Amino acid sequence: MGSSARKGTPKPLAASLPRRPRVAMCAVLGAAALLSATLSHSQTRENPVNGIIPYPARVRVLDNGLKTILMPMPSNGLVAYWTIVRTGSRDEYEPGRTGFAHFFEHMMFRGTERFPADVYQRILTELGADANAYTTDDLTAYHISMTAADVERVMELESDRFRNLAYPEEDFQTEAGAVYGEYRKSRTDPLWLLYESMKAAAFKRHSYGHTTMGYEKDIAAMPTLYDYSRRFFARYYRPENTILFIAGDIDPPKIDALVDEYYGDWQRGYVAPEIPVEPPQDAERRFELGYDGKTLPILWVAYKLGAFDPGDRVRVAADLLAELAFGATSDAYKQLVLNEQVVEFLAGDANLNRDPTLFDIYTRIKDPARVDYVLDVIDATTAKYRDELVDSERLAALKSRLRYSFLMSMETPDEVAEDLARHIAISGGLEGVEALYAAYENVTPEDVREAARTYFVDRERTIGVLRSEQ
Repeated sequence: MGSSARKGTPKPLAASLPRRPRVAMCAVLGAAALLSATLSHSQTRENPVNGIIPYPARVRVLDNGLKTILMPMPSNGLVAYWTIVRTGSRDEYEPGRTGFAHFFEHMMFRGTERFPADVYQRILTELGADANAYTTDDLTAYHISMTAADVERVMELESDRFRNLAYPEEDFQTEAGAVYGEYRKSRTDPLWLLYESMKAAAFKRHSYGHTTMGYEKDIAAMPTLYDYSRRFFARYYRPENTILFIAGDIDPPKIDALVDEYYGDWQRGYVAPEIPVEPPQDAERRFELGYDGKTLPILWVAYKLGAFDPGDRVRVAADLLAELAFGATSDAYKQLVLNEQVVEFLAGDANLNRDPTLFDIYTRIKDPARVDYVLDVIDATTAKYRDELVDSERLAALKSRLRYSFLMSMETPDEVAEDLARHIAISGGLEGVEALYAAYENVTPEDVREAARTYFVDRERTIGVLRSEQ
């Protein structure tokens, strides 16, 4: 199963921001030829806005609502098989019932009557396949790396567990106990502890107020909720709430036929969550958190931010603002991390979420006496971007780096799937990421300043400080 770091812990940069480039020019240069060779097979496909994705995509929707996205690409016989469920901790809106999206990430490896857990694992081991999963606020993703020859066998296994997951109450209680143990382990990480408290402080009604792990009291009570777990699975693990993404050395028409065979009888039944709307925040919130152990102080500043919307120029500009103001090339980073060496790290993150979310700024401070000083630098930075226009050449360089880094991070099928999974879950397909990168190209210095004025609002921010009690 997925590591705890991928189940809600903070990231140093938003998912759309630059990653370390990798040399993958052969794959990119071969994309045009591959596109020409495969488009004739497509019944339906995404219409790219600006062609940021360098591989063709074949998109189908079955009668039961299951969407499949097939992406043939050069891969030396490797295939990435991802099942993306558009349910995460966001969907846990019922009081006392948090943590179940993450719980099912675990339970899905318990198997079915046809393929019990030990049989499922043995088959994957014999195939040399690597299976894992992770849960976030907006999705749960199950992914398998394999050879092209094993696609049908893996599809047989995966379709069976998504349609026929079975587990006795005893196994449910055992896994619920393991999840509680994982939660307690997470709380030993001071950064995660502050992250959990920040979400609870920043959101008073919306389900983003709890982490993917859930509230502790709910996790502790989970072993008594076997019947509810079955209802949760029946409500969300349905074809119209799931997207199958397969990339690599594949023949799309053959995959289409296999999908029809193995998933065609999966029954509809998705029930949309009744997520409460977060009311406007009308005053700054502050809190201090004690940590029972040794740690340097951690400062977290979170501003309210709009939901993912590539059609909103100001919201798109906020992604670039995060890197310009607090990224590794920013003045604040140079001052605090490099020149003065006051902090261990500094990060800004304009989160990509289905609903209104947070613009996070966080840092670990070397000298406990300088927390206020670091906050003053952050405040000066936000004020600067509200008042001044960013240099147009610097903005252009960031746009170029964004595009280059995105392309260079798509060398293998697994890398392609990992880069696209969140975008697919949030927007329901590839349209979102295509539209987003097209919108990046049109962001102006005025848009960046407007994003700072729109989102860097003191009454809509929450400030948290974690300090060692020792």
